Amino acid sequence: MSDVRVIIQRDSEREERVVTTGTTAAELFAGQRSIIAARVAGELRDLAHEVKDGETVEGVEISSEDGLNILRHSTAHVMAQAVQELFPEAKLGIGPPVKDGFYYDFDVEKPFHPDDLKAIEKKMQEIQKRGQRFSRRVVTDEAAREELADEPYKLELIGLKGSASSDDGADVEVGSGELTIYDNLDPKTGELCWKDLCRGPHLPTTRNIPAFKLMRNAAAYWRGSEKNPMLQRIYGTAWPTKDELKAHLDFLAEAEKRDHRKLGSELDLFSIPEQIGSGLAVFHPKGGIIRRVMEDYSRRRHEEEGYEFVYTPHATKGKLFETSGHLDWYADGMYPPMQLDEGVDYYLKPMNCPMHNLIFDARGRSYRELPLRLFEFGTVYRYEKSGVVHGLTRARGFTQDDAHIYCTREQMSQELDKTLTFVLNLLRDYGLNDFYLELSTKDPEKFVGSDEAWEEATETLRQVAEKQNLELVADPGGAAFYGPKISVQAKDAIGRTWQMSTIQLDFNLPERFGLEYTAADGTKTRPVMIHRALFGSIERFFAVLLEHYAGAMPPWLAPVQAVGIPVGDAHVQYLEEFAAEARRKGLRVDVDSSSDRMQKKIRTQQKQKVPFMIIVGDEDMHGGTVSFRYRDGSQENGIPRDQALAKLVDVVERRIQV
Repeated sequence: MSDVRVIIQRDSEREERVVTTGTTAAELFAGQRSIIAARVAGELRDLAHEVKDGETVEGVEISSEDGLNILRHSTAHVMAQAVQELFPEAKLGIGPPVKDGFYYDFDVEKPFHPDDLKAIEKKMQEIQKRGQRFSRRVVTDEAAREELADEPYKLELIGLKGSASSDDGADVEVGSGELTIYDNLDPKTGELCWKDLCRGPHLPTTRNIPAFKLMRNAAAYWRGSEKNPMLQRIYGTAWPTKDELKAHLDFLAEAEKRDHRKLGSELDLFSIPEQIGSGLAVFHPKGGIIRRVMEDYSRRRHEEEGYEFVYTPHATKGKLFETSGHLDWYADGMYPPMQLDEGVDYYLKPMNCPMHNLIFDARGRSYRELPLRLFEFGTVYRYEKSGVVHGLTRARGFTQDDAHIYCTREQMSQELDKTLTFVLNLLRDYGLNDFYLELSTKDPEKFVGSDEAWEEATETLRQVAEKQNLELVADPGGAAFYGPKISVQAKDAIGRTWQMSTIQLDFNLPERFGLEYTAADGTKTRPVMIHRALFGSIERFFAVLLEHYAGAMPPWLAPVQAVGIPVGDAHVQYLEEFAAEARRKGLRVDVDSSSDRMQKKIRTQQKQKVPFMIIVGDEDMHGGTVSFRYRDGSQENGIPRDQALAKLVDVVERRIQV
């Protein structure tokens, strides 16, 4: 037995250790139960990996991002084994880890029933308790095809070796190097219990899975393509402790209560009729009020900041998107062309920026006009795949609060700083206060323009972002093809992160469109272009606010700000007069004069999440007062009418929550 020198990396500390040949990573971290895998020379490995001379080995904690992915992918294997034990005819698809969980796709004769999921979860618990070992085995392509001859989807994956994509999860099965199969072995006899094509790594044994739960099943196309067979997908979640699993399930229950699709129906705000199409919403009167108030306030703030409003059509000739580059880089996200005017291609617009460039270029521009800030509530259309369309947050038709700012190179930094400050302050006005920033940089495979222009633009954005004293997170390769961007990431009331506003710096579209202004010295000069969407889209921002407030919108945004509740029929007229006076002050106040009893009226308005209920009985009517009932059930009695109206006006004007 010869000695092997290895370096054990722990955060910034490095420990050199001499061990014997054949020593495994598990032995290096013996007694450290939270270590479930190792990173060796930068590559993730099973703890069964035998260390070699000179290797640097770092333990992977189960609660780290890599550790959670390994835990969840191992649990996906256990689920697939359970499915094939219960449904032997099931063919295996792909089972990657995803955010907060995992899934596995199966080709089965009929869709899974909720009772099937209960049986699968019970079988998984049995497999977990058996403590089967995950054992890695290198195979040739030919041997893998022979072993997996009855698994048609695995055979297809073997053919993808070296080109598997992370988009559909195929890269968890086959990489660019050697092909491997993971065997689940009986811990006592070593007998093969189950196997799966997989890159790994995995937990040492199934007993290392602390807590899991199956969530739901759904239909999914094989590898995400509508041209492929429809499979059955089972989603699950797995966590390092039972407490973390419970916390996650509690979080999901709260998120379900806040689901904007559910609230949109319950509060009669919007719908997505099947007759119109997936991802295309209509706003009902109450939802229309919220949307109008959102837009009106945004318009006013933009006017105060020196923006000028423009309007552009919904469709255009395809040549415009050839000039902009969208047909080169974004065609998959656009609706197919319409053939008009003797064969000319017209497209529904996916972006407003090319049309704004034409407005800039409609006449000569002087440096005295810059910065020129063009703003539009512009409706755009993007052909999202049916599998990713989700209510208002991922739609096919939506309205962007889109601005394009044209400025000189010298104005660029100050204008970006001013824009980002404006964006953050306006989001705060709507009740979002917890932010961090993300800097998206060039995708080396998908960009236009010179490296030098990109470097200058990226560094300028970095300096502007750092001035806000917010956390700045890198997003390598996440930029649009024409320039880097800052995106504002906002956390909602239950801690979820939403991408909100984006600010993109662009030297390239002005070049492609030949945009120019006359500089102070009379020369023709190229402007810098800043793309800025504040809400992202009005529909998506509407959904985020609806979920953030759980439907209980602050009074200034609420479709109905107060409802009069009469104790009896004799009090209706008094409340109608109060409501009329409130409406003259710009308030949205109704009176419930239905035949329902008072308590039922109160319950109805509570379900509608109305901020204020104005209750009136004999004592109020004779004393010229009203009583306020709040959302939490508390009540304030005997408020003089003029004071009550003043309070409603004040709460709305200050945009506070009650």
